[in-house]
Amino acid sequence: MIDFPCKCPLIMLAGPTAAGKTALSIELAQRYQCEIISVDSMQIYRGMDIGTAKISRAEMGGIRHHLIDVADPGEPYNAGRFAADAVKAISEIIGRNKRILLTGGTGLYYQALLFGLAEEIPAFPEIRQELIEHYIASNKNSILHQELYLIDRISAEKIHKNDSQRLVRAMEIFLGTGQPWSQWLEQHKHNGQPERFTNTALICLDRDRDELYKRIDLRCRIMIESGLEQEVRGLLEQGYSLKNQSMRAIGYKHMVEYIHKKCTKDEMLLTMQRDTRRYAKR
Repeated sequence: MIDFPCKCPLIMLAGPTAAGKTALSIELAQRYQCEIISVDSMQIYRGMDIGTAKISRAEMGGIRHHLIDVADPGEPYNAGRFAADAVKAISEIIGRNKRILLTGGTGLYYQALLFGLAEEIPAFPEIRQELIEHYIASNKNSILHQELYLIDRISAEKIHKNDSQRLVRAMEIFLGTGQPWSQWLEQHKHNGQPERFTNTALICLDRDRDELYKRIDLRCRIMIESGLEQEVRGLLEQGYSLKNQSMRAIGYKHMVEYIHKKCTKDEMLLTMQRDTRRYAKR
């Protein structure tokens, strides 16, 4: 087990999906008197448990968790809001004389918390909605990715075609401002802020690629066997759809396609496994 200095109040546990972060986070939290802040852009949503591999109450082992189940599936939630919520949670945890353990795989959330974001970049909701309806809801991610490559190669090379949220945001910024997202980020870096937290420790959890892929494939099968279809049907009955950011996540969008009879169950599983493996390689 890693031996941290006693004055280290903030531990970051990062790594690809299915690498085993959840189990290790509980072990670390128990050993080092931590409370856990989830750094996961999907586990924030209420009612989306199976497809996000959300930790259960029993698995928490009595460890206090933050930023899980804090938003409805149709509610906008971004890195800026996460950073604000996380700073508030960190203040409360320090007030209880505990260490903070950040765990999850959403890199943009870590960046927003540690360094801040280019908050001057405006949002263009109408453009975003048009992009979602024209490309994402019609499964044209690849076309949107190709178009982004033509006007912002740097961003396109960093964004996987299945990462619809960042893909739409990058194109939204260009269409709304006439300037590529990569240029905005470069300007922000030069005018950037110092790191907010300096008393930190970072753990990067990784696995052999073949082993990780086997774990991913198994996790996808377990999600389906555990009732992912019922969970997604329930969300659809509540009025959520692929127009919602949350429903376009890996697993959920695949199940929606199956429910709408656009693929077989076997095809859905294979595509879900493939896209999860691709996401883990980013």
